[in-house]
Amino acid sequence: MQRKIKLLTFAAMLVSTSSLVNAADLTKAYEMPNASKLIEKDLLAPAKTYTMPKGCISSDATSIARGEFIFHNLNGKKAKQTPPKGLARFIEVKGKDGKVKKKPKQYGNCVACHNIEGAKGGGNIGPDLTGYKAMFIDTKVRDNQFVYQKIADPRVDNPKTHMTVNLTTKLFNEQEICDLASYVVSVKK
Repeated sequence: MQRKIKLLTFAAMLVSTSSLVNAADLTKAYEMPNASKLIEKDLLAPAKTYTMPKGCISSDATSIARGEFIFHNLNGKKAKQTPPKGLARFIEVKGKDGKVKKKPKQYGNCVACHNIEGAKGGGNIGPDLTGYKAMFIDTKVRDNQFVYQKIADPRVDNPKTHMTVNLTTKLFNEQEICDLASYVVSVKK
């Protein structure tokens, strides 16, 4: 019985070995992408320090409303409310074929990680921003430039952050960063 098992095992090894010998080399049959170049293309630009534009932080209700909308929504297509004046659900993007297409505007979804007054589903991964103005701005522990920089590119003072890099990646433009910062430092009801 043991001899029979050994013979069967030996036969199986022969079959699998002969299969390998007869296997065709198909690596030349298809294009092999250069993985290093793909990875380089996906890397973020280095962390960058930004200077907040003059008049960036505003107590204007429209600016704060835009910041609130960005803070609480991830995707314009799925946003539950109508975007405030100055924001849109879709943006126009030129495709590789040269044609202009409508694409859902990606917003911050800051609420996924940060809690703040009025948050629905406020996260607990990032710092709680409830009462931010009274706790940090009014006490001068932090200033508006700090808030602007933290939203624009948080890697400047924390290279290992998991927070979205918004201005360096062009996810947001300067005005959207200003609107978000204005919302964070505003007095909320």
